[in-house]
Amino acid sequence: MAKNNSILSAAVCLLGLCSIPVSADGRGPGFEKSCRNLEKTVKSKNVKPLFSELVSAGTQLVVPDLDASCQNSTTVPVDICRLSLNVTTSATSDVLMEVWLPKDWSGRFMATGNGGIAGCVDYASLSYGASLGFATTGSNNGHSGQNGTRFLNNLEVIKDYSYRAITTSAAVGKDVTAKFYRKAHKKAYYLGCSTGGRQGFKMAQDFPEIFDGIVAGAPAFNFQGLMAWSGRFHTIISAVGPDGVPPPSSWAAIDAELLAQCDHLDGAVDGILEDPSMCNFRPEALICKPGDTTGANATCITGKQADTVRQFLSPLYGLNGTYLYPRLEPAPGFMPFIAGAYTAQQFLYTDHWYKYALYNDPNLDTSNLGPEQWDYAYKNDPTGVRTYSGDLSKLASRGAKVLHYHGLEDILISSASSNRYYDLVSRTMSMSSSELDNFYRYFRVSGMSHCRGGSGASVIGNNFQQDGSLDPTENVLMAMVKWVEEGVAPEAVIGSRVVDGKTDYKRIHCKYPLRNVLGFNGDPKNPEDWTCTL
Repeated sequence: MAKNNSILSAAVCLLGLCSIPVSADGRGPGFEKSCRNLEKTVKSKNVKPLFSELVSAGTQLVVPDLDASCQNSTTVPVDICRLSLNVTTSATSDVLMEVWLPKDWSGRFMATGNGGIAGCVDYASLSYGASLGFATTGSNNGHSGQNGTRFLNNLEVIKDYSYRAITTSAAVGKDVTAKFYRKAHKKAYYLGCSTGGRQGFKMAQDFPEIFDGIVAGAPAFNFQGLMAWSGRFHTIISAVGPDGVPPPSSWAAIDAELLAQCDHLDGAVDGILEDPSMCNFRPEALICKPGDTTGANATCITGKQADTVRQFLSPLYGLNGTYLYPRLEPAPGFMPFIAGAYTAQQFLYTDHWYKYALYNDPNLDTSNLGPEQWDYAYKNDPTGVRTYSGDLSKLASRGAKVLHYHGLEDILISSASSNRYYDLVSRTMSMSSSELDNFYRYFRVSGMSHCRGGSGASVIGNNFQQDGSLDPTENVLMAMVKWVEEGVAPEAVIGSRVVDGKTDYKRIHCKYPLRNVLGFNGDPKNPEDWTCTL
């Protein structure tokens, strides 16, 4: 533990903040006065305060001059002191970050992650953390907007993207918190999904001394595999041509056939797959029969189109049959998403990663990436961004915890990737699930799309949703707090299906490798009629 503390202290000193005094007595000037003076007291060689301001509860905060791809507004739920900082991380890189300090502080600290190419401060997560009394930080991850152009010929910016923006915002944020409240935080937490999920696992794998509890959703780990897999859809669509992709008129029929083949496997015919890994969807069942309408108005598909669907739902293999990434788990709605996201041009994140981070060539043609480029990406892993170590022993020995979740209707990042990672940790550490339970638990959330939304009970307290519960059994963040501070680990996550502001039903989401099964003659909307089983 002494070594871990020295690492964090060194990070703070590197940023020029080690001279800031910390008083643990809890006394000091009032909230307003402290906020007005805050920007004057945190300035250092590498930390430049931009402003500090009081923001009252209920304020609709609009942040000017952000990249158009970033969300620029949020409702601030509680009285906060808002501090904006620019932190120099190297001679060629810097991070824009904010610290939100609630007037009613719980004594807890939380850092938040990013999404996509990750050049935007997540103001919704800052609001959520502050609303629950956390001193909360967020950053732009070292560049502006949902693009990777600043990666070009700049390994330091990639380093910020990979991990340093989180380690920096945590070090600075903790120190600012202690300075402002005149006492140190009690426990430190992390909350993120997608890229934020990958960032959380990067902390768990390589920087386990920073956080006591990490909530990581739909992680973009195995990053090179994910970027290759995401880029493959455009290549498939381009290769098969317009007549090789099922037309929009057939998409409803594809969803209906998918559900007809697989929906009953969990005991409930309710339009939701509780374990899509059990679904071996056979698109050939939809091949047109003689006399069926074909072409743009068809509700059936051709053999060529069935093969395209097979490709969409298949794992990705590289040179010499190397396994790179698992299949997209089947879920209703996968066809319109794929057609909308990947048809017109190469997927933005894949395009920018290969152009600006890997090949340093803005003119690189990424429209037909293949095994050679995928292999190059694996062999050139700048700053360890892959984030795929199965060794969590340092985190476990420290006593820190990871709560991992993934929506089973996620079409942007396959939930099968999370299944494989959990099994990787089990093999790497030679631990059974009951042993992993001491520090690492993974929950599959049926009916959840990418990080939120979807057709099922997807409200689980992982982001700022006013309709969600703060009960630890229904809120993954508060479940983590209870696990860390009281030693009570979550056995399941209860999600809510919220329609027009009202809860339609709740459902238990099981701890992997368990799966959810409805009892005989059970009511799908009664959570007590479901059972988690192997």
